[in-house]
Amino acid sequence: MRTETKMMTLILQIAETLQVEAVALSGSRTSPHSPKDEFQDYDVVYIVENLNDLLSDLSWLDQFGMRLIEQHNVLGHRRLYLMLFEDGNRIDLTLCPKEYIQEWVDSEAGFRVLKDENGLFEAYQPNAKRYWTCPPTEEEFAASCNEFWWVSAYVVKAIRRNQLIYATDHLYGICQQELLKLLAWQVAADKGTVDVGKNYKYLFQYLPAEKEKKFSKLLAFSDQKNLVKSLLATMDFFHKEAQAFSLKTGFPYDKETAEKMIEYAEARLPEH
Repeated sequence: MRTETKMMTLILQIAETLQVEAVALSGSRTSPHSPKDEFQDYDVVYIVENLNDLLSDLSWLDQFGMRLIEQHNVLGHRRLYLMLFEDGNRIDLTLCPKEYIQEWVDSEAGFRVLKDENGLFEAYQPNAKRYWTCPPTEEEFAASCNEFWWVSAYVVKAIRRNQLIYATDHLYGICQQELLKLLAWQVAADKGTVDVGKNYKYLFQYLPAEKEKKFSKLLAFSDQKNLVKSLLATMDFFHKEAQAFSLKTGFPYDKETAEKMIEYAEARLPEH
């Protein structure tokens, strides 16, 4: 596997060959929170004068190495080339016309400039707070609680109908996302605005280990029995955290509705 030094040198050498205006690095390699391992991508942007010239013949991508698989995407005025190489390295390369730098900056949580002889990036600031969580308003807390308990009924219905994909989608994709949001709010209430990362990937760095262990046990969706256990445990977890948050902030919490929804689920779910 090529070293980071070799990869960074290659990225800048190819930029020089292509007469790229500026180069910047974003993603996990610019974050102090991210683990340093072989799976870190090189999230790179080439700021270019004429995008169409580069798009007309993409054979220059071969200079990065032999690819196992790749994907090409259109993102607004930009082009994104995702490349996984045979040696295990991966580059996510964005080509961005220089007149649309702001569009790229807005899509990133932060970045580090690697090459910018003409100062193109000087007018732009990284959106460092893109994944930061701050304490919610009373209305936001109420809306989150309502969403959690409302959608829990969809999960109950899907489990009873043995629609496991539908149940899993709503349980993890909505209910457990509201639980993660609530846990992030708990942290923000104690520490102020915090960086929880994309998809809450840094959240449990701020919480006791037992909470991460407790949440991990919820992620069992392999069959109806596991889904029943996960839903009931998720409801119990959310209910306790919401009450604690209510006490901490003074925000009202509809405990009566929550307990009715727990009773509703327990009465209708298969044996558990």
